[in-house]
Amino acid sequence: MLYNAREQLGAWALRHRVPMMAANLDSVQAGALLAYGPNHADIFRRSAAVVAKILRGEKPGDIPIQQPVKFNLRINLKTAKALELDLSPAFQALADEVVE
Repeated sequence: MLYNAREQLGAWALRHRVPMMAANLDSVQAGALLAYGPNHADIFRRSAAVVAKILRGEKPGDIPIQQPVKFNLRINLKTAKALELDLSPAFQALADEVVE
């Protein structure tokens, strides 16, 4: 259901020629121009370390809150072309993933 809403929003943005940016990296697949958000694989890996501490007996309240430290930039060139935007090669080189 949520993914369908993301696709509908992406289609609306394209239809009205509104460049859409999102925090959810999957939004690029749904038509967003770009997304910048936390690297979920890194979050899951670091969460496992927290779980291990708890299983070893550490109190959850004594464990510092974890914040994302790795972020990804994903760009949709198909959307950029549809919006008649020219994204420089230097900007594209910054991206972790370019969807064509």
